[in-house]
Amino acid sequence: MDQHVIVYTTNDCIECEMVKKVLTQEGIPFESRNVAINPQYQKEVEKLGYLGVPVTVFRNRAVKGFTNELKEIIELASNKNGL
Repeated sequence: MDQHVIVYTTNDCIECEMVKKVLTQEGIPFESRNVAINPQYQKEVEKLGYLGVPVTVFRNRAVKGFTNELKEIIELASNKNGL
């Protein structure tokens, strides 16, 4: 299983910036994938079942936006050695 967080983002996306800021504040390393720069990233987002960003992925979970589900991913990623 993949043990790192991926955030699909784009240019001028306030919600994307909020997601990245919270992950940074929580000390969770992540890979940022900009769909505006690399069309392959947009295809990856679509394979996950989404059309827009931000989409945050950890293990087999993907969530769109800045939501309570994102909090669950943060908790899982913070405790990745425990589960």
